[in-house]
Amino acid sequence: MMEKRHSFATGMVLALGLLLVWMPIPLGSNRPWAWSLLELAIAILTLAHLSHCIIYSSPLVRSRWQWQLLLPLWGFIGFMALQLTGIVPDIATVDPYQTRTLLIKSVFFAFFILLVSQYCLSARLLRVLLVAIIISGCLQAFYGTVINLLQFDTSPIWGYPEAGRARGSFVYQNHFANYLGLCLSLAIGWLISEMKTGKSQFTVRGFLVGAMNNLLSRKFILRLAIIIMIIGLILSRSRMGNAGFFTALGGVALLALFIYRNPPRLFKPLVLSIFVLDLIIVGSMFGLEKVKQRIEDTSFASETRDEVVIDSLPIVEQHWLAGTGGGSFYTVFPNYQPNIYSGFYDHAHNDYLQFALEFGIPATVLLGLWVLYAFWLACRSMYLRQEKLYRGIAFGCAMAIVFMLLHITVDFNLQSPSNALLFLCVLTCCYLVRYLPAETRAARA
Repeated sequence: MMEKRHSFATGMVLALGLLLVWMPIPLGSNRPWAWSLLELAIAILTLAHLSHCIIYSSPLVRSRWQWQLLLPLWGFIGFMALQLTGIVPDIATVDPYQTRTLLIKSVFFAFFILLVSQYCLSARLLRVLLVAIIISGCLQAFYGTVINLLQFDTSPIWGYPEAGRARGSFVYQNHFANYLGLCLSLAIGWLISEMKTGKSQFTVRGFLVGAMNNLLSRKFILRLAIIIMIIGLILSRSRMGNAGFFTALGGVALLALFIYRNPPRLFKPLVLSIFVLDLIIVGSMFGLEKVKQRIEDTSFASETRDEVVIDSLPIVEQHWLAGTGGGSFYTVFPNYQPNIYSGFYDHAHNDYLQFALEFGIPATVLLGLWVLYAFWLACRSMYLRQEKLYRGIAFGCAMAIVFMLLHITVDFNLQSPSNALLFLCVLTCCYLVRYLPAETRAARA
């Protein structure tokens, strides 16, 4: 019976991994038909989980720490349900259709992270999940890079204009950049976990043997994957996508130097190599200068996103306690918009502001504390865990959180289903690396 349970867990993690690879492909799952397919797949996996629990008399939630992960999200879902029903007069949405749509998405997202936390029972299964995330990032980066370098005017599959920027299968290049940044963070964390922590005397023979072994090891594959994704990130021409990623890498690496009790021997050279080799050399080959030019050419006179933020503040002031309802920004904002902007804004281009506007400041602060708690768990894992894999992934999770918190100051990445779901996976991994049991020698082999 135990073997059947482990086989089921392996099958479930493989299915979750396939879903992670699939979800960005249909326009980032950011169209009704695409997110409906995603919800259907999650529903099937959830039904499989329920059936397995009934047949084998297993608990729906196996560990106490999972409640710490799930309860904040279910509390948020419950608050959204209050907005939709309007039972409490002061907590009612102005756009029931959009709130209902967002509520359904959130329920299925909660089911997804329940499944991830329930079936990633070991370091081996966590690696399976990470492989899927890195494959997804590489596929998106490779597709976006090829289309960009071939100078297609429109996407050959979806027909959307490319406008000289890599965007993978996403409609919006900043969502593409954000997705790659999250995948890159986890890939770098995994690469750090593959590095040796002990000290050894340098010899030419040892260096050559080590170099040959690296060419045939996970480290080489991970390093290659990181280069591919960085090329895609640079070609997206996303200003905050690039600036946020390298800022997060530098900031969390500096933090890790103080947290790690026994840092990997080549930790600092690895971080420096990403800055020097990837940012400068690879970046110069694939157009980092254009990203720099976009940042220098940014004009607050022509940039209207800051005007959207300023014009949205009165809505937050008026509805600070309970918000206007999930997904209602586009319904409410035109009533407060004093001028016609040059662009079309159905989102606030600042997720902090949009969450405060739609759900109120208290709910937004509580969600923020949940994210910060996950970050704290990642930092604790870097300090306390002895297993290299868990410490490395904790680094990647911390970096991904910092990157997301920076990027959403100027964009709406959490409004994209694939980005939001991947970020929820990152938060789940913060709990996994803190609470999963130590990896045995047999499993490591």
